[in-house]
Amino acid sequence: MENTLKPMDAEQLREYGHKMVDFIADYYKTIENFPVLSQVEPGYLRDLLPDSAPNQPDPFQHVLDDIKAKILPGVTHWQSPNYFAYYPSNSSVAGFLGEMLSAGLNIVGFSWITSPAATELEMIVLDWLAKMLKLPEDFLSAGQGGGVIQGTASEAVLVVLLAARDKVLRRVGKDALEKLVVYASDQTHSALQKACQIGGIHPENCRLLKANSLTNYALSPELLSETISQDLAIGLIPFFLCATIGTTSSTAVDPLLALGKIAKSNGMWFHVDAAYAGSACVCPEFRHFIDGVEEADSFNMNAHKWFLTNFDCSVLWVKDRSALVQALSTNPEFLKNKASQANMVVDYKDWQIPLGRRFRSLKLWMVLRLYGLENLQCYIRNHIKLAKHFEDLVAQDPRFEVVTPRIFSLVCFRLLPPTNDEYHGNKFNHDLLDAVNSTGNVFISHTVLSGKYILRFAVGAPLTEEKHVNAAWKVLQYKATALLEESLG
Repeated sequence: MENTLKPMDAEQLREYGHKMVDFIADYYKTIENFPVLSQVEPGYLRDLLPDSAPNQPDPFQHVLDDIKAKILPGVTHWQSPNYFAYYPSNSSVAGFLGEMLSAGLNIVGFSWITSPAATELEMIVLDWLAKMLKLPEDFLSAGQGGGVIQGTASEAVLVVLLAARDKVLRRVGKDALEKLVVYASDQTHSALQKACQIGGIHPENCRLLKANSLTNYALSPELLSETISQDLAIGLIPFFLCATIGTTSSTAVDPLLALGKIAKSNGMWFHVDAAYAGSACVCPEFRHFIDGVEEADSFNMNAHKWFLTNFDCSVLWVKDRSALVQALSTNPEFLKNKASQANMVVDYKDWQIPLGRRFRSLKLWMVLRLYGLENLQCYIRNHIKLAKHFEDLVAQDPRFEVVTPRIFSLVCFRLLPPTNDEYHGNKFNHDLLDAVNSTGNVFISHTVLSGKYILRFAVGAPLTEEKHVNAAWKVLQYKATALLEESLG
């Protein structure tokens, strides 16, 4: 019984922790040996694991063996250098160490008193990041605003939508809920629609305005103004506008300054979703993409996408923290304490949906301290350079076309069909996607723009180098050649 794993024991933690770190380090050393996209069939794992948990403990090595043999085949390897799908989800040494420390301390920091350092570090680190982005001072914690770490951008847009909803209903009366209208482009992340569903906004009052290639899929201020005028004329109440910096489909950039002025003149809450591209704006040459952010009421970026901070770490800044607190605060007797009652502190439980929260600021603090701004800027620039290299490769092959201008590190492209038949063009690219991903050598994803099935190549994994981009392009060319030859039959 001497080797039985205790609930917590410093020496056992040291022994097993070393083994787990070695296991993870070995995984990263061999990550390119795995198919990037998991090739298993649905339900594969049930046949490999027992029907019930063990009565007696299993040896740790047996568990590690099972991870290798049974779990890793069912993992899609987001940290692989050959991962180019969706958007990146960065892991890093610094982020991992911060996550490890957070797990080790294992605090539940819902209010200042539950761990003062957790609240205060979050405020300080998010002020640091706001300054790196050159956000307006209104977003800093010294004033009426401040930053908070949410789990995802979906949570961020939900909490600000609830804050905006309650703010307007206090002014116009609770019965006006059915008249409230939300605006965004049809390129906005579907998280906004989910937030509307949760927030009780009537589905027909969620205006997703059509964007097209004429504006590179950005939201048109003229179309927004026109739609708002029509809604006002029939007695509706515009209350929330969501703009995006780097849309999911194509990295479109909505014009913040023009949209912000429209929002302000109509008394609307203006939220900016920069989940993906916000990271790039720490580079001076890309900062202009968020010009106009001074008009925003809230701004969100995901440090866990492209900023070397392990998932989850979605950073939300607001200009008026009281709007969040009024919408989300509860104050049961069992949580009352002197510091909170005296309004001397921030209690982050009132800035989010759940009560409990992890010490997530540790990993962002580690990333900022162990890498520093200059290295983070170089990291972003390198991915953008690699994406430009891929864009050049596509442009040199007359069988392909680049569909939208590349802005950051995403290239949207497609294989041109042998005939001008759009249906066959879409099927062609769908088949190419499947053929490429089934090799296991590379993983890319798709979108649809103006009815066309488009392939997306997003550079952003920490281990990706030019040789991986070149290899991915060779796979694409090889599979395209096979498809074209087959179609000519």
